[in-house]
Amino acid sequence: MKARIKFRKYGVMKFIGHLDVMRYFQKAMRRADIPIAFTKGFSPHMIMSFANPLGVGLTSDGEYFDIELIRPLASRDAIQRLNAVMADGIEIINFVQIPEDKKSTGMSIIEAADYLVFPKDGKFPVSSEDLVTFLSSEEILVVKQTKKSEKEVNIRPWILELEQRENSLFLKVRAGSSVNLKPELVVSALLHKSRVDKDAEQDFRYHRLENYAVKDEQLVALDALGTEIL
Repeated sequence: MKARIKFRKYGVMKFIGHLDVMRYFQKAMRRADIPIAFTKGFSPHMIMSFANPLGVGLTSDGEYFDIELIRPLASRDAIQRLNAVMADGIEIINFVQIPEDKKSTGMSIIEAADYLVFPKDGKFPVSSEDLVTFLSSEEILVVKQTKKSEKEVNIRPWILELEQRENSLFLKVRAGSSVNLKPELVVSALLHKSRVDKDAEQDFRYHRLENYAVKDEQLVALDALGTEIL
């Protein structure tokens, strides 16, 4: 049986990187007595895969990882057990059963993510007119870092939604293994287009709201593709 776990990451835990978060959950599985499956061979490890690892410094309400269970465990019981051993800054929100096939893993199906961007001084330095101009551009060219080099790419097709809210900027972008647009890159391009001082890039806080897959041509949260275990 395969299960998908949804969790929040907030507070000081935003400074903990992905590899340490993975090790943290490996220990939490043992403490909570979750019947997680292990790989075979000389060096067995827990069968666990994260959908879209969060960058250091970001908080989130919608993080996911998939595990394999050796026996069924009720969703409510699993959530209660895990939250009982969680440190401040991590909270388990959901625990659902997912299909067994490899094509249904969170890492494989993720297509988009949305974020709130908060200016640290409470005032967003871009006008609504500049925002409209930015979104009306056919091309938004940025230099994107790869593992081996740099290349110029057009990120406009990867920006699905962008709107200014009361004290934040809402942003929905493509995410996943094929295309993964970081919100910081969008904000940097927006400030550049709006001729805002580049130093202002350091004055924002980023919060991920949700990770999405596609179902019936609609974006749905990853846990919506699972079912509660009774």
